Amino acid sequence: MVFLEAIKFEHSVFALPFAVLAAFISANGTPDWVGFFWVIVAMVGMRTFGMAANRLIDAEIDSRNPRTAARAIPAGTISWRGMTGYMLVAGLVFILATSQLDPITWALAPIPLAVMIGYPYLKRFTWLAHFGMGAVYLIVPPAVSLALTGTMPLGFVMIGIGSMLWVAGFDVLYATADYEVDRAQGLHSIPAKFGIPASLVISRILHIGAVILLAAAGSALSLGVFYFAGVAAVAVLLAYEQSLVSSDDLSKLNMAFFTMNGVIAVVFGSFVVIGEVI
Repeated sequence: MVFLEAIKFEHSVFALPFAVLAAFISANGTPDWVGFFWVIVAMVGMRTFGMAANRLIDAEIDSRNPRTAARAIPAGTISWRGMTGYMLVAGLVFILATSQLDPITWALAPIPLAVMIGYPYLKRFTWLAHFGMGAVYLIVPPAVSLALTGTMPLGFVMIGIGSMLWVAGFDVLYATADYEVDRAQGLHSIPAKFGIPASLVISRILHIGAVILLAAAGSALSLGVFYFAGVAAVAVLLAYEQSLVSSDDLSKLNMAFFTMNGVIAVVFGSFVVIGEVI
């Protein structure tokens, strides 16, 4: 479907594993399947809402960027009204799902929706915009713990911060593709502010920080060897991702962003889930 392509539905694989692993950790094994089902529905609804909002908010900017001019709204394959309708339906699905979880989840549901609407605007004001995208991922692990147990141990917050640094790091990498366009349009990003070579260094520092935070979270939650094996796998895969891109050669940027980050999320989630089940 045009809409699923427009919101890159397949990229849900970036965030879903963090919801899944948080559910298994919070249950110290296999979670209650009813609660787990509603967590997944909430995640899909939230991400769909966020991506639809992003496409609406950035439609004009996208139309002026050769890389994004073929997206659904600038290309005319989906109307503003149609995208707004999809966004509202996704938001209602998210609200419905949170109503089936711990009451605190329902009370806090407006927060992730506000973050989803807010982060696309950040590039208009600050080069820290990458952390706005990362904030969406920061929310996921502690929110899942709250949804299923009504509690939010520090370790889940640390996993959230680690995932935020991971996402901000790969978003900085991806923003190098729009370095010249962002500068021409007066948009803010780390590459537009500091240049591509410095941005690659910043991305690597963020990814090192992500690995450290994920490892520290495992210690805080007293998790087992499979969790730490997953963190080690993340470190290796992030090192490989970073090796694909240099200031002299951005030709493998799509592989670094789309392929590797999906692999990283699935591999880490798989290690954690296996460890919790065993």
